[in-house]
Amino acid sequence: MDSPGMDMSMPMFYVGQHETKRALPVSDQLVHHAQDCGYDMLTAPITTPHFHARVLSLLSSYNQAVSEASLSSSKQPLPLIPALESVDTNLHPSDTISQLVTYTSAWIDLASPDPIIAHLSRQVLHLEIAFAAFCGVVTVVVPGPRLSASADGLSQYARAVKEALAVGSYIQLHIQMPMDGKQAGDEDEDLGHLAKFANAEYTEQQPGARLEAFSAWDAWNTVRSICRYHSRLSIALELPRRLPSLTLQSRWFSEPIRLLNIPATSFLVNAKGSFVLSKPHQIFIYRCMRLKSAPWILLTNVGPLPGVNDPDTIMDYPSGYLSPAAAADAPTPRSSMSPSPTPAEAARLVKSAGKKSSKDDPTPHLSYLRYLGRIQPNKSVIERFGGGFQDYLQSPLQPLTDNLESITYEVFEKDPIKYEWYERAITEALQDWVTEEKSTSSEDGAVVIAVVGAGRGPLVTRALNASEGSGVPVRVYAIEKNPNAYVLLQRHNAQDWNGRVTVVKTDMRAWKGPTLDDGTFGHVDILVSELLGSFADNELSPECLDGVQHVLNPQNGISIPASYTAHLTPISTPRIYTDLLARSHSGDANAFDIPWVVMLQQLDYLSTQPQDPSASQLPSNAKISQAHLEAPLSPDVQTAWEFSHPLPSTVLAQASLRRGGSAVGGGGGFTGGDGANEHNFRFSKTSFKVQDQGVCHGLAGYFETVLYAGSQGAVELSTNPVTMEEKSKDMISWFPIFFPLKNPLQVPPNSELEVSMWRQTDDRKVWYEWLVESFITVGNRRMRLSISDLQSSRSNGCLM
Repeated sequence: MDSPGMDMSMPMFYVGQHETKRALPVSDQLVHHAQDCGYDMLTAPITTPHFHARVLSLLSSYNQAVSEASLSSSKQPLPLIPALESVDTNLHPSDTISQLVTYTSAWIDLASPDPIIAHLSRQVLHLEIAFAAFCGVVTVVVPGPRLSASADGLSQYARAVKEALAVGSYIQLHIQMPMDGKQAGDEDEDLGHLAKFANAEYTEQQPGARLEAFSAWDAWNTVRSICRYHSRLSIALELPRRLPSLTLQSRWFSEPIRLLNIPATSFLVNAKGSFVLSKPHQIFIYRCMRLKSAPWILLTNVGPLPGVNDPDTIMDYPSGYLSPAAAADAPTPRSSMSPSPTPAEAARLVKSAGKKSSKDDPTPHLSYLRYLGRIQPNKSVIERFGGGFQDYLQSPLQPLTDNLESITYEVFEKDPIKYEWYERAITEALQDWVTEEKSTSSEDGAVVIAVVGAGRGPLVTRALNASEGSGVPVRVYAIEKNPNAYVLLQRHNAQDWNGRVTVVKTDMRAWKGPTLDDGTFGHVDILVSELLGSFADNELSPECLDGVQHVLNPQNGISIPASYTAHLTPISTPRIYTDLLARSHSGDANAFDIPWVVMLQQLDYLSTQPQDPSASQLPSNAKISQAHLEAPLSPDVQTAWEFSHPLPSTVLAQASLRRGGSAVGGGGGFTGGDGANEHNFRFSKTSFKVQDQGVCHGLAGYFETVLYAGSQGAVELSTNPVTMEEKSKDMISWFPIFFPLKNPLQVPPNSELEVSMWRQTDDRKVWYEWLVESFITVGNRRMRLSISDLQSSRSNGCLM
């Protein structure tokens, strides 16, 4: 795990103003005026009503020509729209072009069953994208497909979008989708919408799609899948007045949201007559704003920009400090500290200084959002520690073959929980040792402790602290193979530990034990290690502890940790899949065959545990805490396998006999080698119920460990999201592991995923293999729907 940055700043809210029917052309002056009003950006249509009228005229002329010629439209050449003219657009290259979010025409129908309408719509889209790209536009919003469109219509829409991405090679395309799957019906559409002009012979043949809660997400998933998860394709998500289920919210949260569109109709009016958002809206917005790439916010149809017709008007800038009436339903701010102003706010500070507040706020919706930005909850310990590393893929460490740098050790040592828990475990082990009157491995009765893989020595310090706290004398050995860390350990021993530690430079597996006065080697009473990886055993803790177990007291010896388990769950994570797809296209052929260490953030759990309906209810006057911003649903995380230490001596004896090709060794084994490490082979098959349709992009892996279980109970660590809060809250030493799938699995609602996982070894390296299958039960028959590739990390396995 690389060193994450300690980002203490709070996310900024970048807020734009959007009018679906903007009356004025968006000039540089209008952009500056919007900034004076407190907005960070404006939206602008790419073309004008004149262009709309020209397209409708062309369609009318074409239909008339077909009618007069008494020919089928299929025998008539398709109409072509001439190039844009000056009157067709108000857009032009300018200094403020980067502060505009542009919209393609909402009156086109790319998914139309009528080939004429679909053809004209594609032309309009491509003309607009090409001109926007010429002007230097970066952000373009494309109205989403009509959700009543058939599967054929969706594929047509997706193909047009894929072409548009090629037309504007630097443009970011945002597909506007309703969060709840509800879309305005035909009766609400503009009379000039091209869908109104589709030939009845085509529309009558199209049954249309059945609209459900997941309809919008399903349409988006179809589009992005056809576009192969294009990195410049994302979502402009429209928040309804009433948010859908937590499951659907979680699904959208995992997607690449770049714009949050909040219409005026989504606001509530509190008892004081002020515009506010519900608590579920606030929580969803806060969660999105904590993403590595936080979305921008668009306030839609909240009224025209105030003072547009009066350039001398000086606006009061929305600072986020609301009037008592506006803040009546909002929680008390946690402090008087506010984040740095956005660029638009900063530009307005001087102009607004000293002005008295207006009795009637000219931009109440904007003021409220600025207020939400100012009072958002503090970042958690993990968020601050991992700032900038969310969903960033890192190769797992190979501590046996690589000598770690000091900065890597330093990252782990920042953990506020892990080392304290280790000290507790050692303290309790020492106390139990004395209570149970066990004999020690030293002549003077001191308990012999060996910290194997000592690194820079934090566990050595904790062992000495445990001795002082418990009053039990100890003799401590620090074993480290890294020659650079060995130098630092010697310095610590001289300056910090007062020579109480014996520092030994060697691979722990080669260490023969404490040297006795007669030249022989003694035993160790307590072995302490921190060899665990993100999946518990992926950094070869079993192999390392097997190799050093020969020094452990055979009667009373204790290993800390005593056991550890690997856990997994299927997830949807489009962001990471897009990253891996780009890597594989850039020449990294093994991108999908590496179990990546990653701070998972923007994900959706496909299999969740039943929730208490009342758990999601939040009183209107309740303060939003960090807990509300965590994943709203608890995942179903299942155990893959377990390792325990010390092993029975018979197992190690058998492994020793097999090693070196002896007569009792294997004949090459299933995976090569002599079978000396076969006792560390593992296999698991786990099953997960999938409640709602989704896409499986891979498996999230976690671990739990029992450091020590004694008379006072168990001291445990966990990265499992189900148990981490209880066992080791705020622990930051380990990020989860991610096993990707080369080809995502589409899973329907009420289906089942079966995960097969192998831990393989050939006595020289250890690697994983994984396979995911999808099933559905119809009647009493269980049918397999799909199966992933059998993927293997053998070429990137951890060397022993």
